[in-house]
Amino acid sequence: MAPEVWSTTSQGGAGSARGGAYHAGTREPETSSGRFTMASHGQTPPRAHLLILTAMAALQVRCRAQDTPAPPQRIAVVGAGIGGSAVAHFLQQQFGPQVQIDVYEKGSIGGRMATVTVNNLQYESGSSSIHSLNLHMQDFVKLLGLKHRREITGKSAIFNGEQLVLEETDWYLLNLFRLWWHYGISFLRLQMWVEEVMEKFMRIYKYQAYGYAFSTVDELLRSLGGEHFVNMTQRSVSESLLELGVSQRFIDDVIAALLRTSYGQPVSIPSFAGAILLAGAQGNRWAVEGGNKLVCSGLLKQTKANVIQAEVMEVVLQGTEGKVLYQVKHQVDDEQASDFYDIVIIATPLHKEQRNIAFRNFEPPIGEDLGSYQHTVSSVVHGYLNSSYFGFPDPKLFPFASILATDNPSLFFNSLDNICPVNVSASFRRKQPQEAAVWKVLSQGSLEKQHLKTLFRSYYSVQVTSWPAYPEYSSAKALTPIILHDNLFYLSSIEWAATSVEMSAVAAKNVALLAYNRWFQHQDKIDQKDLMQKVKTEL
Repeated sequence: MAPEVWSTTSQGGAGSARGGAYHAGTREPETSSGRFTMASHGQTPPRAHLLILTAMAALQVRCRAQDTPAPPQRIAVVGAGIGGSAVAHFLQQQFGPQVQIDVYEKGSIGGRMATVTVNNLQYESGSSSIHSLNLHMQDFVKLLGLKHRREITGKSAIFNGEQLVLEETDWYLLNLFRLWWHYGISFLRLQMWVEEVMEKFMRIYKYQAYGYAFSTVDELLRSLGGEHFVNMTQRSVSESLLELGVSQRFIDDVIAALLRTSYGQPVSIPSFAGAILLAGAQGNRWAVEGGNKLVCSGLLKQTKANVIQAEVMEVVLQGTEGKVLYQVKHQVDDEQASDFYDIVIIATPLHKEQRNIAFRNFEPPIGEDLGSYQHTVSSVVHGYLNSSYFGFPDPKLFPFASILATDNPSLFFNSLDNICPVNVSASFRRKQPQEAAVWKVLSQGSLEKQHLKTLFRSYYSVQVTSWPAYPEYSSAKALTPIILHDNLFYLSSIEWAATSVEMSAVAAKNVALLAYNRWFQHQDKIDQKDLMQKVKTEL
């Protein structure tokens, strides 16, 4: 008997008509007396119609249930930097709170968004600022109730090893005049190029809002800027800029300094990576009050992810009863353990120098064509700057808070910044140049004592952090894959196109959508063509 859906009430009382009980779905045309009559002789009774329709609906639901796989039970994320923290958040958005998400991290939460403590105050030793167009990071800050740090402005200059080749002033128009005087309209051509790239790149937020994902970095770039974006990963930024009419002098002085500061690499890096970096160097930038790493810890807490303080040693492909599972073997101190997962996300860089994660039972083997990563050393120094090295014998006259180095092989540092603590009070002021201050020195190798003596008259402390910060773009022949196996994904592959905090967040959203769409077989949401048109029709 079909279940009751609704009941009727006649003048004879609830559930009755002509003294008889009526069941769900047996309603007939109402007579003038307000009662129900049966169908005329020779017609199929409405009750039979209901039984047939109910049976068909139940069969359709059963078929759909058989075709649709059950949600994954457990997901592992390896790495708790911004990529790993963001992908845990996005995975929960897609699969729901019932899925258990384990996040493995051998170090501190935040990854390259690290801090160090000097005189009881914390300072950013890693990623220190975020661009106003970084929409995912903006959303995270709002979601977590975090605040933007109060900005303490400071001027910058570019140093070529002998003299300052470009100095920033307090006057915007004077800065523009100096750029024009030294480099003509090269800076305008650069700005137009960067704006064109960013206008197309911003499409990714709309695509992701509609649930679209990409199985390769090439497909992601192709959806944003066509083959032009893909080709930008194969030609150098200097080649692209020279083609636009940007002068060689501007590239050698300004572009080289910006790339060396951020990537620690020359102007031969791919033009797409260069465009993303140069976009970040323009416009409004901000940081999180209390430290940028609060975004990572906040996302993991909000997601209620199970953070496991352990180093992942192996990912082993296992199969039971036709179901693919991944065994994640990890180590805490000297103890080893393992767990099984439906989906695994690698959110830490895989590279030749540090093959710390082994992949077993995969065919073809995983990790055979990994490129190299560029190590960056961050030295946070509390001391007195040697301003005479930069042409200012009197330290009181030194006006700069940041020095960028050009691509001169004799220079042992990439940049020098007078940094502020992660908590900036209303009464905080930047130290005067003759006072002891906290400086962050970025370099490609560890600073020796002689290097420190060159930059500082004297110093109280030096705290050094070294990590594989960026891909060494010349070491890879092609972009690395996102899908390593059926439900095994490599989030950090996006870094071979461009590296930034926001690029990791974009990759995290893409991997979460990709994992979801592949799990539930939503092929119409993966690698779709003409997405701008599709999105318009869905509005």
